[in-house]
Amino acid sequence: MIGVKCPKCGLMQMSSPSCKSCGTELNGPAPHYTPPPAVADRPISPPRQSAGPIYRSEKTPSLMLDEPPPLMAHGGPPAVVQEAPPQMAQEGTLFSGPGESEIYWLTFHGTGGSLFGIQIVNMLLTILTLGGYYFWGKSKVRTYILSQIEFAGDRFAYHGTGKELLMGFLKAVLIFGVPLAVLLLGPELGGASETVNGVSFLLAYGVAFLFVPVAKVGARRYRMSRTSWRGIRFSFRGQIMDFFKLLMKGQFLTMLTFGLYYPYFETRKHGFMVDHSYFGNQKFNFDGHGRDLWRPYITAMLLAPFTLGLYWFWFFAEKHRYFWDNTSVGYARFRSTMTGGAYLWLWVGNILLLVVTLGLAWPWVVVRNAQFTFRYLTLEGSLDLAEIQQEAQFASPTGEGLASFLDLDSGFDFG
Repeated sequence: MIGVKCPKCGLMQMSSPSCKSCGTELNGPAPHYTPPPAVADRPISPPRQSAGPIYRSEKTPSLMLDEPPPLMAHGGPPAVVQEAPPQMAQEGTLFSGPGESEIYWLTFHGTGGSLFGIQIVNMLLTILTLGGYYFWGKSKVRTYILSQIEFAGDRFAYHGTGKELLMGFLKAVLIFGVPLAVLLLGPELGGASETVNGVSFLLAYGVAFLFVPVAKVGARRYRMSRTSWRGIRFSFRGQIMDFFKLLMKGQFLTMLTFGLYYPYFETRKHGFMVDHSYFGNQKFNFDGHGRDLWRPYITAMLLAPFTLGLYWFWFFAEKHRYFWDNTSVGYARFRSTMTGGAYLWLWVGNILLLVVTLGLAWPWVVVRNAQFTFRYLTLEGSLDLAEIQQEAQFASPTGEGLASFLDLDSGFDFG
């Protein structure tokens, strides 16, 4: 296209002796008109600013925020921490700010009725097999619970088997149970004196205490190694001796200070378990400190006598929030909004269900606990899931068997 631009009014027009708008005489050859560059060739302009925080989901288009938030030290935007409105807090809803910052909700889809059906079958088969089916039943319950937890549109999976649990239990009995039985029953069967029996009992108690870190670390290692999300396994890489030293020091200082060291001890135990946990090649991190829980703990101790002990629910809710709020993975951080009042009513409801039904409502209690935990829990920030790669670790079921043998089995902390 050939055109002429008027030097006075700027009108672009076909070649002519004078401007059709202002009449200015046009001299010289008509310049060649160059079209604007294609979109791909244009220089990138700064992000446009528009209004308000935006909630993004599959049904809601993505918009921009009024003011871009300041960059974090790693160069990416911080996690958006506004509360989602009630109508947006639905399964799979994603709340996002500019860049990579997102908020993920975890949801639990299980029902008490479905878990009750599994439990009834487990009980019948366990009775018919004189207890042998117990390990397969436990595996089925874990498989169901994890398969009902959804994160970012995909559900978790459990890969443990009843055979593994049985073999782990038998190994634990052989390696740990036999020495305990010898210490407890040997002197008595041999007609030893009361003094020898007492010393033997203390030795057995000490040996059992030494087995606790082995059981806790081994059970966590096994359970995480058998748990996956999108085909990528979790793992735990903490060492038994390190945890043993932590337990020895923590229990000694807790007794020495008449319980005042408890917040520090609990925080360090929790930090050990989190800091040595991985999802594929992505490490979890915990940056909490016991001193932050010490004042709430002292407050709970002072107020407990005047509240019939109910104020402890507020302390445990605060501890729960603190542990989650100081747990991160990559550039994303967990956040819990649990309250003491909600936690109290959860326990009141659970106790009433178990008492009225003589324990038959246990499946509903497990479901209530799981739904309650995820209702107040989010993961906020920048998390590049595509960069996480598989780094599965070998884990023996012996530690899991020992946890069952010592009655340290806590399942998935929902029961």
